[in-house]
Amino acid sequence: MAKVVFNHWLHRSQFTCRVCHVDIGFFMKQGETRLTAADNMRGYYCGACHNGTKQNFAPPVFKACSTPPNPEEMSRCDRCHSFGKDVKKKYEFAEFTEKMPKAALGNGVDWEKAETAGLITLQDNLQGLPIIKKMPIQKDFSLDSKGSWMGDILFSHKKHAKWNGCELCHPDIFLGVSRGATKYNMFQIYEGEYCGVCHLNVAFPLKDCAKCHVNPVD
Repeated sequence: MAKVVFNHWLHRSQFTCRVCHVDIGFFMKQGETRLTAADNMRGYYCGACHNGTKQNFAPPVFKACSTPPNPEEMSRCDRCHSFGKDVKKKYEFAEFTEKMPKAALGNGVDWEKAETAGLITLQDNLQGLPIIKKMPIQKDFSLDSKGSWMGDILFSHKKHAKWNGCELCHPDIFLGVSRGATKYNMFQIYEGEYCGVCHLNVAFPLKDCAKCHVNPVD
């Protein structure tokens, strides 16, 4: 079997981050989730959706794994095990994102604006899994910048709750839920802690400073 090529952009365009990283249980970093074909066949990880019956999509999403695969099923295996292969995909990135709002960094797509504009609709629960009662969304708040050359930060609870829910950040990433309860700095963030858990891997990159430091320096 060839290595699996995972299209994160496609999954993020249809589900909130919380569905995969809280409900299903994928770790946030590549390679940390030690899933197997047997896990998928038991309905865990990829198999939570890719079992051939889930109705979150129309038609139902294709089945993930079977071992050993029948010869006529190999083309289905290639949909994921596609590294180094010329596999025709149902969705191509350039075509799928052609009309999406553009971003200068990352993969070139402003996913936040795409969601706000209704170009993508994020599902926040998965058929067959219990629906988690959502907590009330807290208000946005500002954070003072410690560098005189950089403006203050406006943190959007609304957007983070929309994409992540509360459970993805609290308590694993941010222990306290009150403003200022958790102390951290940019060095820690660039080491992959706190905001860096997402913004070094999947969310807009840290180099896009103006996304967070929205208030200009006086």
